[in-house]
Amino acid sequence: MRTQWTKADRRLTNGLLAYLTHLRLPPKLARVMKQEQAPLRDVLGRPLRNLRLSVTDRCNLRCQYCMPEADYVWLPQNDLLSFEEIDRLTRIFTGLGVDKVRLTGGEPLLRKDLPVLVRLLAGNPDIKDLALTTNGVRLAELAAPLQEAGLHRITVSLDTLRSERFRTLNQRDELPNVLAGIRAASRAGFQGLKIDAVVIRGLNEDELSDLIELGKESKAEVRFIEYMDVGGATRWSMEQVFARTEILSALERRYGSIRLLVEESSAPAERHALPDGTVFGIIASTTRPFCRSCDRSRLTADGHWYLCLYAQRGIDLRRPLREGASDVEIEHILRSSWKERDDRGAEERFRSAPRTALIEAEGLRRDPHLEMHTRGG
Repeated sequence: MRTQWTKADRRLTNGLLAYLTHLRLPPKLARVMKQEQAPLRDVLGRPLRNLRLSVTDRCNLRCQYCMPEADYVWLPQNDLLSFEEIDRLTRIFTGLGVDKVRLTGGEPLLRKDLPVLVRLLAGNPDIKDLALTTNGVRLAELAAPLQEAGLHRITVSLDTLRSERFRTLNQRDELPNVLAGIRAASRAGFQGLKIDAVVIRGLNEDELSDLIELGKESKAEVRFIEYMDVGGATRWSMEQVFARTEILSALERRYGSIRLLVEESSAPAERHALPDGTVFGIIASTTRPFCRSCDRSRLTADGHWYLCLYAQRGIDLRRPLREGASDVEIEHILRSSWKERDDRGAEERFRSAPRTALIEAEGLRRDPHLEMHTRGG
């Protein structure tokens, strides 16, 4: 019969686990020890579980809600983390409880040899969900290599199915390539394929059912995202937000009664089912913030760690990494920072009035880390 551990026992176990991780002893032994480790939680009791890894700040589209300006300040190439550095940091994160990792950008498929990184990360037994968010422009050529490298899931960002509107929203004529990428991902055998659409009043709120039908055809779950006032959304206004309640009303007029799926999950999307069983999601960060259950943090391509999508400051992990800090020393930075985390950015924005864009264009030029295409969405 197993006895109850004391706090001293648990502190000793946690220390031993950190030491084993540092020595990179057999993973099986480290995992056995890890089972006895208490989850790392922040001030509000939220666990450190979900890491979004930006691999580049570059993008091949210029979406109105993300990159609407004429010019940008790019991260110096020498500052970008190497694949080996990303893998090392990720292993330290997973040693603290992270088991979901999502590759983001910018546009992650612009990072040269991305399947090599995927293969490295797929070799980490603590990652239970390895996913990627892409605009789909290069997905047709990379879907199969990514699947072979061990990627689990793909989410494609697509806001419109109309060519002229796509050019207006994204400043590029790439819709055929995006649709080809979705088909390629489906053929490659990816399970849990998703299509994310930011809904903006006056631009694409009349395409909700069209996107649902694309999802049915592609065996993909569509998720509608309320327009958010973060990063590069310098022209955001509350009047442009097509809210969750409006999305549901519009879809009910088209399909009939919609059923809410009651699930225990920290995922950002609230999922619903149409009468025919088709499932879709709504991410309502603007009108219904879910900060109290948020277990996500973000690592930029140059190694800055952000504890909230709305955070104005990040924690520089590249410097200690390149100055020779040990895994245990970096783990201490992560552990102490997360334990002090009390961020509730979306909640605080929800209460602000009048509510305008979070950051002006000039502020983004002074600090490119505030851009969504730098820290990942």
